[in-house]
Amino acid sequence: MIQLNNKTYTCPVDVTLEFISGKWKLLILSHLHQFERKGYSAIRENLPGISEKMLSQQLKELERDKLIEKEVLSKKPLRVEYYLSADGKSLSPLYEFISQWGIDFLKRHGIDYVKDQHLYK
Repeated sequence: MIQLNNKTYTCPVDVTLEFISGKWKLLILSHLHQFERKGYSAIRENLPGISEKMLSQQLKELERDKLIEKEVLSKKPLRVEYYLSADGKSLSPLYEFISQWGIDFLKRHGIDYVKDQHLYK
């Protein structure tokens, strides 16, 4: 067993899943990997179905876990940009693998995302 931050984990995969688990975290990280920097509104726009509360919570957790960083661009009106930290960037092979796997899966099932990606946000 692994003890980290007052929690017990069964293996390194369990540790990793703690940081990226849930529907939204990996999507947020992947978007920031692809686009480098994004404001709150741009992130929300690319995640249909996420509530304001859930997005705020997920961003705070990712920031707490040091996978993303936030830069305040202005205080009034509040404008911030999020970007991957060094630890967040170190997960790049994971984002790329998952994306490519999804593209390949869609293609095998008759959807050519790469050719038709202009149809998607």
